[in-house]
Amino acid sequence: MDHENYVNRAVEVSIHIGLIALLAITCFVILRPFLPLIVWGIIIAISVYPLYQRLQIALHYRGVVCSVLITLGLLALLICPIVLLAGTLVGGIQSVAAFLKEENPKLPALPASIESWPVIGVRLKAAWSLVSTNLSTALRSFTPQIKTVASVLLSVSAGLGLTVVQFALSIVVAGFLLANASSAGEAAHSLANRLFGDRASEFERLASSTIRSVTTGIFGVALIQSLLAALGFLVAGLPAAGLWAIIFLIAAVLQVGALVLIPAVIYMFVISSAAKAVIFLVWCLIVALLDNVLKPLLLGRGGTVPIAVVFLGAIGGFVAFGMIGLFVGAIVLSVGYELFIAWVHGPPDTIQQI
Repeated sequence: MDHENYVNRAVEVSIHIGLIALLAITCFVILRPFLPLIVWGIIIAISVYPLYQRLQIALHYRGVVCSVLITLGLLALLICPIVLLAGTLVGGIQSVAAFLKEENPKLPALPASIESWPVIGVRLKAAWSLVSTNLSTALRSFTPQIKTVASVLLSVSAGLGLTVVQFALSIVVAGFLLANASSAGEAAHSLANRLFGDRASEFERLASSTIRSVTTGIFGVALIQSLLAALGFLVAGLPAAGLWAIIFLIAAVLQVGALVLIPAVIYMFVISSAAKAVIFLVWCLIVALLDNVLKPLLLGRGGTVPIAVVFLGAIGGFVAFGMIGLFVGAIVLSVGYELFIAWVHGPPDTIQQI
């Protein structure tokens, strides 16, 4: 009889677990298209929450008005650069189209010193001479490369368009969360209590400080570098300066912004005087090295986790999960680091207590 009762209980528990798992999987499948928007909305809301609190004090705690103002401001910060980029792209396309419509389009001649450059000088001179003397022949010669680059540009443009729409919707979600900050905070606190027990408040602060550290230390530094780089591009007269700035912003978030500056510097040395090109080179060096100064100041501000842990988590998370992994990776590695430190310095049952 005891054996039969045990088997019946085991079957009943298995059925219950199976039904719960089926329900959870079904909910995940239904919400999966909206998960990136929700996660990004939570990240944006946490990042701007200190600004929301200061604005509440200034506007006598009108939460809905504050959330609307922040939402409109964030949308403006997102849309204005896109509009400027679109204008730059249209102007660049029109210039290229007008150049190709000429009867015998020719490129300006390169300085004679280009041929003396190491490694690339001779090849660059030969390719430029071919393009400048017979553009149609050069286009036929580079047709496979042009097709490859065009397809990549089209796919990247489509991806950027979807990303912009996703960020815009995420900002709206963040505004809704800010308007309901009290109930959202209670839900987050209840979830943290279920996961971490007595240390829920500590890990809540850890998660929020990590998100803000990554926002200011990676995105903030990349934005500052991009603004300075765009200023240099405009002053130097670089064609399609807005496009260069957007490309540099993406590369700076990926921690490879200096690579985008290299072709810009080469171009300035080709078309400009030596003095102007050297000044532009010095400015690009300042922009490229600026993250070495700002990142240690901003990345770990407000957090107890070492900067290296947050940085490694952000970059590793990006490699594993894409853009959202910048935050997820930093948070997960930071929480794992805190659990490891608690286990090392605490009694043997510390993890069970957590």
